[in-house]
Amino acid sequence: MKFSFKRAEAPSAAPSVAELPQLAGAEIAGWVHGHRVGGDFYQFARANPQRVVFGLLDVAGDYHENRPIVVAAREAFQAKGPACLANDEINEADAMMEFCQELNQSIRSAAKGVRTCAAFLGCYNEELGTVCYINAGHTPGLLRYDSNVSELPATGMPLGLFAASTYEAPTVAVPKGGALLLASRGVVEASNKREEFGLQRLKAHFETMPLTSADEVALSALEAVRHFALSAAEQNDLTTLAVVRPRR
Repeated sequence: MKFSFKRAEAPSAAPSVAELPQLAGAEIAGWVHGHRVGGDFYQFARANPQRVVFGLLDVAGDYHENRPIVVAAREAFQAKGPACLANDEINEADAMMEFCQELNQSIRSAAKGVRTCAAFLGCYNEELGTVCYINAGHTPGLLRYDSNVSELPATGMPLGLFAASTYEAPTVAVPKGGALLLASRGVVEASNKREEFGLQRLKAHFETMPLTSADEVALSALEAVRHFALSAAEQNDLTTLAVVRPRR
């Protein structure tokens, strides 16, 4: 059975989603399935010749309610990500924490108060093959090498809650032949007869899928949850993002 997937589209009032950045020795891609229900979106921005900033964010609330906040978060991502991480000499962890604080402030300002936004933010270093990341209350990222998959759990609270939240920004390597997969809460929580797809099913699928391209990894995860729960796209947003380092 074939299902329909597409690139995520920005709301008409927002800047359009950036073209997929071309990476040296790696690929990155994001996909969404279904009608826009909530506040999921992914974003990319090149900071300098060696660094690309990416993120998967989920603003709480339904699409029509949170649209202005999503627009503000997109604009802040495109402006603040490159600004914080452009300098070759900066410490990536410190810069990512500054970037996260800027996004947090933008979301709170747009919401005129508290609005929860789970986010997984990363900076891919093309020269080193590493990702410095912050998981702000988001579904764990999944990092695979060979058939081993490890979780990248939360390193701080969701954005949009507190004016002075603190975050940790660890760094992981994405080895050649490895991949990083991010999935929205809607993917993990998609249900079939009250049984959730769950993170463990996603991990099991990720362990065995071919790491041929970022496009195929992101699409394969969506196909797996769609086969599990035919009505998944009506329950919540289904969004994935993948970074792949082919062996070639």
